[in-house]
Formats: sequence, C-alpha cells, structure tokens
Amino acid sequence: MSTSNNKNQTSNSNGNTDPKKAQSSQSTRQSSHGGGPFGRGGPMAMMKGDKPRDFKGTMKKLIAYLGPHKLATMIVIILSMVSTVFSIFGPKILGQATTKLFEGVMQQITGSGIGIDFTAIGRILLTVLGLYILSAVLSYIQGWIMVAVSVDITYNLRRNIAEKINRMPLKYFDGTNHGEVLSRITNDVDTVNQTLSQSLSQIISSITMVVGILVMMFTISWQMTLISLLVIPLSLVIVQFIVKRSQGYFRQQQDYLGNVNGHIEEMFSGHVEVKAFNAEKRSIETFGGLNTKLYDTAWKSQFLSGIMMPMMNFVGNLGYVAVVVAGGYLAIRNLITIGDIQAFIQYVRSFTQPITQLANISNVLQQTAAAAERVFEFLNEAEEVPEVEKPVDLSAIEGHVEFRNVKFGYDAEKIIINNFSTSVKPGMRVAIVGPTGAGKTTLVKLLMRFYDVNSGTILVDGHDIRNLRREDLRCMFGMVLQDTWLFNGTIMENIRYGNESASDEKVFAATKAAHADYFIRALPNGYNMVLNEETSNISAGQKQLLTIARAFLIDPAMLILDEATSSVDTHTELLIQKAMRNLMQDRTSFIIAHRLSTIRDADLILVINEGDIIEQGKHDELLKKNGFYAELYNSQFAQPQVA
Repeated sequence: MSTSNNKNQTSNSNGNTDPKKAQSSQSTRQSSHGGGPFGRGGPMAMMKGDKPRDFKGTMKKLIAYLGPHKLATMIVIILSMVSTVFSIFGPKILGQATTKLFEGVMQQITGSGIGIDFTAIGRILLTVLGLYILSAVLSYIQGWIMVAVSVDITYNLRRNIAEKINRMPLKYFDGTNHGEVLSRITNDVDTVNQTLSQSLSQIISSITMVVGILVMMFTISWQMTLISLLVIPLSLVIVQFIVKRSQGYFRQQQDYLGNVNGHIEEMFSGHVEVKAFNAEKRSIETFGGLNTKLYDTAWKSQFLSGIMMPMMNFVGNLGYVAVVVAGGYLAIRNLITIGDIQAFIQYVRSFTQPITQLANISNVLQQTAAAAERVFEFLNEAEEVPEVEKPVDLSAIEGHVEFRNVKFGYDAEKIIINNFSTSVKPGMRVAIVGPTGAGKTTLVKLLMRFYDVNSGTILVDGHDIRNLRREDLRCMFGMVLQDTWLFNGTIMENIRYGNESASDEKVFAATKAAHADYFIRALPNGYNMVLNEETSNISAGQKQLLTIARAFLIDPAMLILDEATSSVDTHTELLIQKAMRNLMQDRTSFIIAHRLSTIRDADLILVINEGDIIEQGKHDELLKKNGFYAELYNSQFAQPQVA
C-alpha cells in the first residue's frame, strides 16, 4: 500500500511528476551549491514555492501549536541572538590582532619599537577562539531545544490527524485520493517539522547577523559600507535577470521529466503487452522524442544556472576591489587601521549570506504555510454526526432488521435509494441482487452506518440504529467482502483481527470451519507466517479463506457477505458454501450476490433496480413470475449462440 500511495504523491493521472514538488526538490539541490562572496544559492533558490491561500491565518494556527513551548521558544530566540552576536564580534577583535602584527612589523622595519607583541596577539586570538566556541555551544543548545520542540509539535499534528481520520465520515474518503490523505500525514507534516527545527532559529540568527554586521561595518567606516552596499542592487538585478529566463526552463524540465518517467513506468508495467503487440520500436521512438525535449530544456536550465555563480563572483570581486581601494586610501590618511580593513572584508563576506538565507527562508515559509494549510484544512473537515448522549444498550441481539421508507443519495441532489422498505426476521438469509449501480452495497453501508440515511429509519430489534453507538452496532455484524484485506503481520494475527483475545484453539476451529487450516499448516512457519505486499505464495482464494475464518472467529449476531466466494475455485467454493450455511445458521445474514446460483436457497431475495425493491421472494417464486429476476438469472446461464 505504501508504495502505491507514494506514487500518487509524485505523479499525476498522466504519470507526470508533480512539477511543484519536483521544483521544490530542484530548489533544494540548487540552494546547496556554493556561491560567490556576494551570494549563496542558485537561481532556483529565488523561485517561489507553493503559495497558501491564507498565509497569515495559517501561520497563526501554526504558532498556536508553539503555545505550550513558549518558554523553550524564548530561550531559543535569546540563545540564537547571543550566539550570533558573539560570532559578529569575532572579525572586529581579530582585526586588532592584524593591526598589532602590522604595527610590530613596521616597528621592526623602522627600529622604532619592540617589534611584534606576540603576547597581546595571543590574548586576542584566545579571546576570539573563546567567542567562537561559546557561539558554537549556544548554537548547539538552541538547535537541540528547537528540534525537541519541533518533534513534539510534529507528534501532536500526526496524532491529531490520526484521531481525525477515525472521526471522519466515509463519504470524505470516497471522494478523496488515499495518497492525498497520506501526503498530509507524512509530506506536509515533515515540511512543517523541518521549518520549525531549522528555519525558525535561522530567521532569528539571519536578522541578527544582518543588523549586527551592518552596525559593525558602519563603526569601521561609513564610506566603505556605502560602497559595499552599492554592489547588492547590482547582484539582485543579475539574479532576477537570470531567474526570469531560467525559471521557465526549470519548470519545462520537470514537466518533461515527468513525461519520461510516466512513459517508462507504463512501458515496464505493461512489458508483456508491449512485447505481444510488437510495439518496442514505437515505445523507443516515443521515449527518444521525450528524452530529446528533456535534454533541450535541461541543457538550457543548467547552463543559465551555471552562469549565475561566475557572474556573482565577478560582481563580488568588483566590490572587493572597490572596498580594498577605499580602505587603502583611508588607511593612508590614518582614518582606519589595517586590521579594520581585514575585519571589514570579513564582514562583507558574511553580510550577503544571511540576506540570501532570508530570501530562501521566505520561500520556505511560503511552502511551509501551504503544507500547514493543507493539514489544518483536513483537521477542519466535517466529522461524523456525534453519538447520541444516551445510546441504547442491546444486551441480547435477536437480529430483526427493518428498513422503513429509507431514502438516500451520496449526493443530496442525486437520490439512488427511493422509499425503500422491507422487514427481515431473525435468522433469515437475505440475498440482495440487481445490476451494477442498483444500490446493493449502499444498503450494507447504510446498515453499518457508514452513511446516515437522508430520510426514513433503519431499525435493529426495533431500535433506530442512530440511537446505538456506532461501535456497538458494528460489533453486531461480521463482514466478508469481495476485496480481501490482510495487513502486514502473521496469519494468526490477521485471523484474530476482530477478536484479539481469542485462544489458539478457537482460531484453529475457525480455520477448519473455513477450510483454511489444511493449507495454512502447509505454509512455511504455518500460522506464524508473515503476510505482506510481497507475499506471492498465497493465492487470492486462500486470502479470501483467511477473511472467512476471521468472520467465523468473531461469532457475530448477524452477517454481511459480499460475494465471498468469487475468488476461489469451484471445489473450494462448494466447501465454503457448506461452511457458510453452518455459519449462517440462526443468524440474520445479508448476502450481496453477483452469481445468482449461490443464493438459490436464500430465505428472501430482494431484487433491487435503481434504488428500489422491484421484486422480492424466494428463488423459485421469482422465477415463476418471469420478471426482472428471471431475466437476470437466465442471462447468466444462457448458452451463447454460435454463428
């Protein structure tokens, strides 16, 4: 299941990779590349990510999750600021060592002093080392605290989503891709986690770094500061110029990459059909065309991305030349020292990095808000109708079921069950037949209260099922569906799914009744064999037998069987039908039948068409009427005419 769900997240219906997710991935890779002295990150780092519809509202909700961690968050902010301030003072103090060294060398040359004062330089270097060590320790502490906070928030988000899923009506999941729900609990929450653990402290440190460095630069020389600031607009102009031209190619690259991946997936998944129809040449030609388009767009996008850093290096070097020339002029006039020039150059190198980080973080925040918005939208979805305050407690269940004037439609404007009424006595075996879309499975969903009726009433032992707890109602029924569902676990665990406290002896009795014991014991490890997606030595029919054994073990008051024998061979089908007759003994049973030969001995057959019961009775009675049921039955056994 997980594999298919992940594919849903990375591919659209045409097999194309989602360009937004791929673009985000490309942005991450580009941002990791080294930049020049006046920039860091590639052009994709400046590209916009997914935008939320309500950025402020979403961020307020996200910040609310930080409420229980106010103290920890404040400590992180303070530690981040102090750590950054310590690192900012480093170049200024280190510049004093350079000045001391320069003055000592000049004194030795001129013979006017004692020369280089290594003791003073040593003290300065130790001071700088202490500042950097303290800054690193504080940064580590705040990172450790913030990771703990973000992980706790992530845990709460995932827990809330998991709890929400169990409160959601089935209607939501019928209309929503399962991969979409999985994405919210994995990808979207991971995005929020990464932002909280990394970007929050980075925002604080970047802002502090920009302000602090700017102050330090002005304290050294306002003239050189203005010169260095003039280079930044020129850098931004170059970035925007290249980004506008490369962004379109990057998007095309991801689109064509999705087309290539989709074509490859289709060809490999349908490898037998491709061979059978001799379509290899056509497949290769199609792949070649898509690959050529991908090559063209990838070459252009990567070329434009590649010239970004050389251009930024060139502009940065121009800025360095201007700063050094101005610094030399000011040093000659004794307005600044040599150490100040060295410190200023270090500040210039450090100044643009936090600016670029803030630009990247703004993009990350947009993506985070979009992800958080999707999570909060899910958490705000309408839930199932609340349980009644005083539910009916049925200690003894007889199994009398009545549908009284039931009206229902998945869409209120498209009613598919109109004024449906019938009464089922305890112990009756009721078969529900009809063409596809007639409403057979819908009746079962209403009976289990996966959906609530639009109007009318469904009664169990005279009580409206809406006055029962859903848990109590569903405990009354055992279900064997046409589509088997087995989870990753041992065969024993799968059979015990509905009755975890059942003893081994009861499990063995259930499997024997379902005619599954003989093949289970023949498997490697027998009942302890682990089932998973890769299980290939369990046939579809054997899987169905395990679900039937699960129903035997529950020992329910009533049964729902959705063509439970459709996936087994004829011999096994006969054995299961015999076992089912024993299982249905004295139990009210609802059998959704597709093969009418399996329900000849039903106590009551309900023939449904377009949501209404058009015929009802026993098999022989309905055949004698020569109506809709007889037409359905005869169509399944009619001999094909040979021309």
